[in-house]
Amino acid sequence: MALSAWRKLKRSLKSKLSFLSRPANHATASDENPRLNTATPPPLPTISSTSFSFGSRLSRSFSLHSTPKKCAICLRSLKKGQGQAIFYAECSHPFHFNCIADNVKHGNLRCPVCRSKWKDVPFQAPKNVPSFQRSGSLHAHVPSYRAPNASPVHIEPDHFSDDEVIPDVSQGQSSSSRPHAITVKTLPEYPAVSASESFSNFGVLVRVLAPPLDNSLPHHRAPIDIVTVLDVSGSMASKLILLKRAVNFILQNLGPSDRLSIVTFSSSARRILPLRIMSGSGREDAIRVVNSLSAIGGTNIVAGLKKGIRVLEERRQHNSVASIILLSDGCDTQSHNTHNRLEYLKSLPTSIFPSNNASGEESQQPTFPIHTFGFGLDHDSAAMHAISDESGGTFSFIESIDILQDAFARCIGGLTSIVARDVQLKVRSASPGVQIMSTPSGKHKNKIFDQGQQATIDIGDLYAEEEKDFLVFLSIPIFSVDGEERLENTPLVDVSGFQKDSVSMDTIQVEGERVEIQRPQLLSPIDQVLCLEVDRQRNRLQVTETLAKTQRMAEMGDLKGAQALLAEQLSTLLSTASAQAGYDLCNQLEAELKETRKRMETRELYEHSGRAYVLSGMSSHSWQRAATRGFTMPVSSGWELRYENYH
Repeated sequence: MALSAWRKLKRSLKSKLSFLSRPANHATASDENPRLNTATPPPLPTISSTSFSFGSRLSRSFSLHSTPKKCAICLRSLKKGQGQAIFYAECSHPFHFNCIADNVKHGNLRCPVCRSKWKDVPFQAPKNVPSFQRSGSLHAHVPSYRAPNASPVHIEPDHFSDDEVIPDVSQGQSSSSRPHAITVKTLPEYPAVSASESFSNFGVLVRVLAPPLDNSLPHHRAPIDIVTVLDVSGSMASKLILLKRAVNFILQNLGPSDRLSIVTFSSSARRILPLRIMSGSGREDAIRVVNSLSAIGGTNIVAGLKKGIRVLEERRQHNSVASIILLSDGCDTQSHNTHNRLEYLKSLPTSIFPSNNASGEESQQPTFPIHTFGFGLDHDSAAMHAISDESGGTFSFIESIDILQDAFARCIGGLTSIVARDVQLKVRSASPGVQIMSTPSGKHKNKIFDQGQQATIDIGDLYAEEEKDFLVFLSIPIFSVDGEERLENTPLVDVSGFQKDSVSMDTIQVEGERVEIQRPQLLSPIDQVLCLEVDRQRNRLQVTETLAKTQRMAEMGDLKGAQALLAEQLSTLLSTASAQAGYDLCNQLEAELKETRKRMETRELYEHSGRAYVLSGMSSHSWQRAATRGFTMPVSSGWELRYENYH
């Protein structure tokens, strides 16, 4: 399911983003004269074949856009050599020149495919003009659109309670139409433990798998409110066309129940689009606003985030899921403190930075996840990671233009496929003397109570077909048994849980499992066979811990010590049973350790890209979600590979 969605996305991305692949120094006739745009189209970019880690629903409007093979007006071939000029619009969609010129002549100043507003449009030269190309243009300039009685300056309201009304989706929603509950599976580290021995760190793997999207249901996922907080400072000028394409990608993949608002920031911040429904005029207005963006000024990330959070806090109505997407290529130039690089983050509200709560008590206020995307090599990766880490989002390091579409596809595909809310696991001891010692769960909150007899792990929201693994470590006591008697099915723990329906928010009990082992006096060879699933998760936890340690060492300037620790961890990893068995996750962990070592070879390399690379990986491990980083699309922790292997 996820693989087919990826293939569709690749096809649509090729037509939408083909202009991005031409090198900057590749000059053509149309480069010298930007108004002459009838040259051969640039080659399509190479898109990674890595599959999605989610079974996301992609917008049908995205996949139904016309491809460059046919003119969207006459539906005839756009092949060269057929005696017709081909016009490539500023939004990158191609048409026969005569077709689009006639279309514009009747007053249609929008692209027939994506409905973008054109500033430069084609027109037919008068017959008495011998050669219009000699005058240097095949276009006529059209004044910028201005609605009747509209103010030329964008004026914000004092209170952001002007969000568009959410469509009523309650009709037709019944208990029979709700998605299935999540699935919980368990695996013990060994099938048996000798009755005469105790085990102080026995691992139990608890695997949680979300159901797929059921597109046959009228309301099969949670609708979402998204605020994009976009950097339009002067340094973004060369990346602005990329930024516009990226946000337009988001617009195309939101549904008619989703809402989007746009906030921009440079030296100050502005909300340039209120929360609007992403269908009809709402989407058209959003496209027009995005296409009108310009870059100038400094970088005030804090102002942008504060305004973005106001949009969510002051809205009149609430979709059940809300999130912020932050894109920036630089450091905060307005609030930056040279003595403490992250000091300025203390001014962020607790709804996105909970540790700023002065009382020290856990806030009852909801936290809005912020998914951060750092462009290029000059962005403040430490701040971007801290913001995403505190709020429950992910941090992606966009080092190369070639991976941008994959990064946004991962994020938006997940946010638009939430099928389970507020998921919580419960673990309870099932035998006297069996104690829960630890439940390492990354950034997911966990709690052990009742003297080690019970534990909980708060997983939160799950995307369609998303899978997460957790290790529960137990203390198992000696068990008295007479003679050669073999005690069958000795219970260790009971695992259960609950979730909330993604649309109705009704609580659903999750069917759990009882973990059992045998306690013989003597272990047989089969009793001593290690569960490789448990082993590879131990490896992931150890690698995650090592990455965090080496990142701290690198910040203190101890790159030599960090290199040694990474080499030691790599040797340990390769000696494990799951690595020697060739598990994909272990192969990914090996590649991650090697790449981290490479980016920590010198201080210059670490400052250049190493810090961002490591922090993005730590973000991925912490939430068990893929995060884009570097020049390639590494599957940090192998999340996508795990999906293909387990299904």
